[in-house]
Amino acid sequence: MITDEKRQVLEHFRQGRNLYKQMQFAEAFKVFASALRIDPEDTPSRVYLARCKHYAQNPPAPDWDGVWTYTTK
Repeated sequence: MITDEKRQVLEHFRQGRNLYKQMQFAEAFKVFASALRIDPEDTPSRVYLARCKHYAQNPPAPDWDGVWTYTTK
């Protein structure tokens, strides 16, 4: 059974992911941060929060396909 808390985290993640794919990284960052306030151990939200921070400072090309490409090991 899924808890109400986890449902909230999942909804925040869904919203954040949609914003992320639309290249609205500052807004997505806020939504992922909200998810982490509910569950600080939510790894997917933590990963996307870091990616939003990166892309806010280093925007991808306008034709970005939404895929994260690792540049280091």
